[in-house]
Amino acid sequence: MEEPQRRIRAAHSESTITVYQAYSPDIGLPAVRDGRFPAVWKRDRMTWIKPSFLWMMYRCGWGAKAGQETVLAVEITRDGFEWALRHSCLSSYAREVHPDRATWQRQLKRAPTRVQWDPERDLHLQPLPYRSLQLGLSGEAAGRYADEWTVAIRDVTPLAQEIQVLVSGGDLDSAAGLLPRERPYPIGDDLLAHLCG
Repeated sequence: MEEPQRRIRAAHSESTITVYQAYSPDIGLPAVRDGRFPAVWKRDRMTWIKPSFLWMMYRCGWGAKAGQETVLAVEITRDGFEWALRHSCLSSYAREVHPDRATWQRQLKRAPTRVQWDPERDLHLQPLPYRSLQLGLSGEAAGRYADEWTVAIRDVTPLAQEIQVLVSGGDLDSAAGLLPRERPYPIGDDLLAHLCG
């Protein structure tokens, strides 16, 4: 079956969804140890969460990029994730959604969450013809993410490295078998229209 141009694909349960981030060890390791982000994690900056494991691997270079050596799987509540979706604004102007550019800019300034759609990636981290969601959280959304929505934080850096070794060795079947099981995330048509334009 052909993938739609935009879809949220994620590992999720009845009550949680897993998103990915990558940080330097001074943030990532305490976050894993304590199950919450440490004091050095900046609440006043926008933080981007990604439901797609492979998009995160593309962004952090399998955990090899400076400042992104610790890859985290952050399990958050679906209620929190859906709050973020409902309070979001597209990160770029879309004529079919916004009456004009000035209106979009006002919405963007007020919204605690930004939606961005980026090409999904394959095991070689090459772009695929369909897109996956990134959510930028700022202000109220970043605070809720850290204090209310986070259920668990796991270090998946070893998993990332294991998959990369298999991909480098040409064993794509084994690599694919280790990927987190990401399925379409169920959202209503009205919310999807809000997110996609």
